[in-house]
Amino acid sequence: MPEESERRLMKQARGLGRIYRRHSVWWLQYYVRGQVVRESSRSSRHADAARLLRRRLGEIGQGRYAGPQVERTTLDDLAQMLVDDYVANRRKSPGRAKQPLAHLQEFFGPALAMDVTTDRITAYQRERMKTAKPATVVNELAALKRMFSLGMRAGKVTQRPYFPTIRIQNARSGFFEDDELELVLKHLPAHLKSLVTFLHITGWRVGEAKGLTWRQVDLRAGVVRMEPGTTKNNEGRVFPFAAHPRLDALIRAQRERTTALEREAGQIIPFVFHRGGRPIRSFLDAWRTACKRAAVPGKLVHDLRRTAVRNLERAGVSRSVAMKLVGQKTESIYRRYAIVCEADLSVAVERIAALDARVPRHEHGNSQTSTVRAQSADSRVDASAMPIAQVVENVVPEAGVEPALGVNRTGF
Repeated sequence: MPEESERRLMKQARGLGRIYRRHSVWWLQYYVRGQVVRESSRSSRHADAARLLRRRLGEIGQGRYAGPQVERTTLDDLAQMLVDDYVANRRKSPGRAKQPLAHLQEFFGPALAMDVTTDRITAYQRERMKTAKPATVVNELAALKRMFSLGMRAGKVTQRPYFPTIRIQNARSGFFEDDELELVLKHLPAHLKSLVTFLHITGWRVGEAKGLTWRQVDLRAGVVRMEPGTTKNNEGRVFPFAAHPRLDALIRAQRERTTALEREAGQIIPFVFHRGGRPIRSFLDAWRTACKRAAVPGKLVHDLRRTAVRNLERAGVSRSVAMKLVGQKTESIYRRYAIVCEADLSVAVERIAALDARVPRHEHGNSQTSTVRAQSADSRVDASAMPIAQVVENVVPEAGVEPALGVNRTGF
């Protein structure tokens, strides 16, 4: 029978909740925001049920009520929600969702979600940084953070712990000069030369180029199309290869070789770039060998993408257009690829020097100063009828004052 203190609790809780028995197990009934909640105490002892009811009523009164569903949610439950989310949204690589889960589950074990606190997350970060790269740890914590977001959306957890920030300073800066690429191409197998040249000109991702089919190539219009949903950022893309003579010749030659091989083999070859009619898979070994023989070891295939972006910058293509060509969704990502090399900086300084050489210099107090200024004034009067180069040569800036007209401030 219930003790006196438990009877008092039941009397105080009248109207707020009650305890009743189903078979040998005691159950609770209480109200949360006007909704009836029934919860099993999972015990055959009345005292256990009374203590649980007291706890629930206290949580409700203090606004800290989580409920039995939240308290029973495990990290494995959240992990399954992450995998289901990848499948439901038809992500391109659902297998990638499972990669960080193994490390998370190994460290946290069969933990309840509410036990994954900020201090434990920090401990996980510290341990993983001993054996994994910072970018890998960032991806794993991002997966854990996503798991909690999905859990909050489903009502499985009430709050998400704070996640520490990891600064990554491993941005690559490699790119190819034309002579370097020519040497690498000489040492690549024949079926890879066209693919690598295509990547160098277009700046497309390797997976996009390897999966390119003739259905996406319009030889008459001279364009290559990527349909929306088939790219990394899910946006469609068009590259007018006919406007680039070398690329146009490459694609048409590839079409001729493919047609000849189709007649010989008696089958349709859907891929633009292939190895004897078969899809090109990984060519990392062939790439590393070619780079080593070309005396540029350590170069990455992804350096071709950075090179293409740098070439677009050199050509003066507007960033909005360049981003559409190479498939960059945000300008912040594009800027990471817009690499400036020492040669570019040297050219810029040479242009400034050339402009500087055309502008005459004088010192304050020089007897010729007034004469030069007078000539400058006369030049400004007749500037509308003079060539721009002559205006630059005749305009002399006063101390601390920029030229009034005619001077290209950038020198580019």
